[in-house]
Amino acid sequence: MKWLFLALAVWGSIHPMYYFISWFNANEYSLMAMVDAWHVNAATSGLVWDLTIAAVALTVWVFYETVTRRDWLRLLAIPATFCIGVSCGLPLYLYLRMR
Repeated sequence: MKWLFLALAVWGSIHPMYYFISWFNANEYSLMAMVDAWHVNAATSGLVWDLTIAAVALTVWVFYETVTRRDWLRLLAIPATFCIGVSCGLPLYLYLRMR
């Protein structure tokens, strides 16, 4: 299972980043323009909030378990979650948790 989680973390980093980089290349690397694009309609705003809440919940869980078990390497899942996405952060955390 741990190798499956590692493969999902790699996929969850590469696949979304392809779209982010493509978008940035077409839009002059404007972070504020990307935020505006995320809120272009109610459906995309709902998805942004869904992923934001999931990212916060994952962060709380990672932080709690990391402090409890004192396995500080697991904290890598937090920047992976907020810099790439839940699609990378969650499987990365599960991989690190199973090692």
